[in-house]
Amino acid sequence: MQPPASALPPLPLHAAPLRPMMLHPWGLLLLLLLCLPLATAAASSDAALLLAKVRPALQGQGPNPNAQLATWNASTPLCLWRGLRWAWPDARPLRCDTAAARANLSLARDPALLLLSIRLPAAALAGTLPPDLGAFSALASIYLAANQLTGPVPLDLGNAPALDALDLSSNRLSGPLPTSLWNLCDRLADLRLHGNALAGAVPPPAGPNTTCDSLRVLDLGANRFSGGFPSFLTAFRGLRRLDLADNRFQGPIPEALAGMDRLQDLNLSSNNFSGQLPPTLARFTEAAFLGNHPSLCGPPLRTQCVSSSGLSSRGVAAMVIGLMAAAVVLASVSIGWAQGRWTSRRRRDNDANAQGGDDDHDAAADDDGRLLVFEGGEHLTLDEVLNATGQVVDKAAHCTVYKAKLAGGGGTIELRLLREGCCKDAASCAPVVRRIARARHPNLVPLRAFYHGRRGEKLLIYDYFPRTRTLHGFLHERDAGGPPLTWPRRHKVALGAARALAYLHAAQGEAHGNVRSSNVLVDDLFVARLAEHAVDRLLVPAAAEAVLAAAKADGYKAPELHSMRRCGARTDVYAFGILLLELLMGRKPAADLPAAVKVAVLEETALEEVLDAELLKGLRTSPAPAEEGLLQALKLAMGCCAPVAAARPTMAEVVRQLEDSRPSRTLQTRSALYSPAESRSDAGTPNTA
Repeated sequence: MQPPASALPPLPLHAAPLRPMMLHPWGLLLLLLLCLPLATAAASSDAALLLAKVRPALQGQGPNPNAQLATWNASTPLCLWRGLRWAWPDARPLRCDTAAARANLSLARDPALLLLSIRLPAAALAGTLPPDLGAFSALASIYLAANQLTGPVPLDLGNAPALDALDLSSNRLSGPLPTSLWNLCDRLADLRLHGNALAGAVPPPAGPNTTCDSLRVLDLGANRFSGGFPSFLTAFRGLRRLDLADNRFQGPIPEALAGMDRLQDLNLSSNNFSGQLPPTLARFTEAAFLGNHPSLCGPPLRTQCVSSSGLSSRGVAAMVIGLMAAAVVLASVSIGWAQGRWTSRRRRDNDANAQGGDDDHDAAADDDGRLLVFEGGEHLTLDEVLNATGQVVDKAAHCTVYKAKLAGGGGTIELRLLREGCCKDAASCAPVVRRIARARHPNLVPLRAFYHGRRGEKLLIYDYFPRTRTLHGFLHERDAGGPPLTWPRRHKVALGAARALAYLHAAQGEAHGNVRSSNVLVDDLFVARLAEHAVDRLLVPAAAEAVLAAAKADGYKAPELHSMRRCGARTDVYAFGILLLELLMGRKPAADLPAAVKVAVLEETALEEVLDAELLKGLRTSPAPAEEGLLQALKLAMGCCAPVAAARPTMAEVVRQLEDSRPSRTLQTRSALYSPAESRSDAGTPNTA
């Protein structure tokens, strides 16, 4: 009987899930007798331990067998057990490149074979880490990144006698870090725990080896570690990379860190470190220290340290707060004075400015500041903007974002206050702002006005969209009662963002520069609007590099930007490819999503194990061609993420491919999701010629 059209076709690239069979009682006895020699002979072998302890723990309690772990069974030749490498006692690797080896069932019964490596990144593992991983005598590397493993890091893992590489990044591990991990210091070279929920203080080594001479990479970023800087790390003189970013560390950064002369990559950003940076740390970039306590100062940060005056840190903080309060009062008085002068000159200035040749109009321009108003912002006045009541909704390295309520029921706007020292001078900003303001497209958040104050303050003024409606929020911070993120809805979001980028590249001749899911705003009809386009053009080089550093940390940075200083159309394409993978896989791009897909292809992982589970729920009730559309989107995303920029498609080509692979061509589905005006890529695009 043919399967229904709406069902997912079987995927031949992985072992089929085990299904229960009805056996005659004698047949069952025969089967048990046949399996008994394997069970007894391999009772103490690495293969037996893997089947008895490790596989059930990694599998978890899910109703369906994991496609990768299903290959670990007695009826499958050992060479076909996915993600594993084996060796003989004399260190010779088990050769699995011959047909005979790949068909040999007896290897799993050989107690001499030793497990050498477990490599299952992005394999949809949803269980826990088994303590028995520390019992394998030759196990040298464990790579289980980008899964959904929960629970603690087991204490017994520190007893693994041969482990030199451990990567558990981007899981859901929690609890404290066990001290026993430092037992591995004699040989451990690579320890990555990035992107979990590990908490508490980082414990110091308890054994005799407190210098971990072999350790080269230590990544504890994006967890919940707290307390002071783990000062014992300064004794790890072999470290080349240290990442403690996005945690809850506080207090001073020790002087001894400067003595780690082999350290090449340091990231201490987004913590609560304070005090003066050791002078020798100036060799690192400013991005390595951004997002800490305001009192953190010294090169490479732009914040200058207060000279010695006998004041305590609290006294300095109180002085800073007092100065800020005084500045606010002074600014308010100055604004009031400026408003008085502006009112008397408004009519005359408006008449004069109406003759200008640009698309902007001076709503106010005098010695105290200037408000440039653009299309759609003609109703804004300097008085309304400067007296709007606002609240902070977001912070970035280069700006603070406010939701501002205009007086008299004038609506709500979004203000982006560019941080002092991050922005270019007024003469350099003006032409860039005018160019940004000319961009008008249904899938772009338009710039409505720009304010440049007498003291150098700069405000970008946009329409306000609720911050909870970002694509990042839809994908990763969802409420239980939120709308289901079906493939047609995700496709519509991707197509809208692609159209906006294609418009910027073709009609405006410039790149967006900061494509990420948090900059994609989504309304109730799943219409996407790209925010903050070309803002990097307003920033000084150091601030622009900080934006690129954040893009790298979040997984959106194109490889060529390591040597380039400015984003371009092809780097936008790469970031869009990551965005499309984020939509398809439902995972945060902090992990290397293209690498995860490549591993899945090499290991013949089922499509269901790669895509977001919620996406697949809706797919089972969709027309049969829906899966083909998903595969096309996955190929398109990987093409956008090509390491060589010239191999990537243009955004115009991306738009055409997305339009050709719409989830449904039926009239009912299209009318429910796409409006008639959205049937073409150029719909709604204004003529800017």
